[in-house]
Amino acid sequence: MSRRVSLREFQEYLSHRLAGAVTGVNAASLLGVQAGKSRWLMDLSISGEVISTLPSLTPVPLTRPSFLGLANIRGNLHAVTDFPAFIGEEPISLHNSGIRLLLVGTRFGNNVALLVSGLLGLKKPTDFKVKPPATEKPWNAGLFIDNDGGKWHRLDLAALLADPDFMNIVA
Repeated sequence: MSRRVSLREFQEYLSHRLAGAVTGVNAASLLGVQAGKSRWLMDLSISGEVISTLPSLTPVPLTRPSFLGLANIRGNLHAVTDFPAFIGEEPISLHNSGIRLLLVGTRFGNNVALLVSGLLGLKKPTDFKVKPPATEKPWNAGLFIDNDGGKWHRLDLAALLADPDFMNIVA
């Protein structure tokens, strides 16, 4: 059973982690996310904001099944993609309490959000061995193996947002 953490404790934890990252103590520069059965790492400095409560989604007709629709987040519309469905995994159940919405496009001038199955925390690049990617997708920037032999994929957000296949939502 997981322990509930107050917002204040969580903010103090994040503040401590960010202070450590600035000084180089416990430097973690990767954000780990779960996308269906696969695990992904992305650069923390460009990963964007994490929304823990899924806002209402407005469906858009005649779009791909992985495109969930538009979400109004603080007055801005964001195009929401079910990331596991996009990469060929089972679509996410919107009733799962662990799902998170990552606002990944803002830094690149796009209001794009990825729905992921869950967050796996901050990771250090030194905790992984890097292997070449086993795919031709430019946004799958590498295969990382953790100390337990687990496989992680490296997500290049800039390449994902530049990929015409990702940006084309028409069915």
